Amino acid sequence: MKTIANNSFLVYYILNETKAQNVDNISRTKAYERFFRTYPEIKWAFLASIVSRNAGWNMTDLTIHPFRTLLGERERNHLFLTYERANWLIFSDAYPQLLVYQFSKKFQKPLFHLLTQFKVSEFMVKEWNHFWKTKDEYRLMAALIINEQQVIDESVIQKESFQRNVFRQFPYRVQDALYFNAVIVPTRKGELYGIYVHQFEKVDKRIEIGKRIATLIFSEEHFEDVWNFAKNVEHTGSRKDYERFLSIRLPQSSVLRACFPRVHHQEIERKDWYMNKRVRKKWFRYPEIETKQISQSYYQKRKWLYRYAWIKRFIINMKKNPR
Repeated sequence: MKTIANNSFLVYYILNETKAQNVDNISRTKAYERFFRTYPEIKWAFLASIVSRNAGWNMTDLTIHPFRTLLGERERNHLFLTYERANWLIFSDAYPQLLVYQFSKKFQKPLFHLLTQFKVSEFMVKEWNHFWKTKDEYRLMAALIINEQQVIDESVIQKESFQRNVFRQFPYRVQDALYFNAVIVPTRKGELYGIYVHQFEKVDKRIEIGKRIATLIFSEEHFEDVWNFAKNVEHTGSRKDYERFLSIRLPQSSVLRACFPRVHHQEIERKDWYMNKRVRKKWFRYPEIETKQISQSYYQKRKWLYRYAWIKRFIINMKKNPR
């Protein structure tokens, strides 16, 4: 009876703590970083914080003038909700896993059977138990990448409303074809590394992108600099977080909490993707990548975007005020 009572308390605590931290992109990012500081063996937590920072930067991009010119209010709202929903959903699934690991460490015994109480996939129950025995940090990170991309696939990426309003829309197809979007990995030295994102709507591609970012972040060459940035630069959601270290002058957004109100998400019926999908061996293999700075190419593309926005605004003004 005592064990059952203790388990019930842990479940209650984890549910409440997850809800408390799952407020917005800022709180989620900071929660991931705090966890990694305490449990650096859970590499995925740091990877998640970097990806979550990028989600925040993408959100606030939508408020700066070039994006307001290029995209209508409805399009910007749909894009924001896509970023926010995926960010919320991943956290709601992953953070209970991190807390169960925390209590497993505290009590010095695996408590991963509790994960089913949070609708976590059986795939991750197996992987956490495997990690407890083997301490294979990179396999666990790959497993979490696989799982979280599967979690958002049906509920966000493939959902008809997001497909109709985002992924089938002309602006998304253009930026995807031209590789405009990238996951940015900054340092305080003014270096900007990253991975360009292409075919984001395909789960295989998202898993591969996640592993490529992980390979970059945890390389001997870059980890200390990336971690130095993360632990010293508070996440605000504005690209000013890292652009202050670069010698560029471009439109900058306000901090995220000044741009968007809190979103109250509707809970979903969580289905276990593992029941209907086969896990591919290649998903666990990390790619070899060439880590090079992308600041020049990335900001050259953004400048093209801003010039196009300026031309569009000029034409609109000319039509409004013909001579």
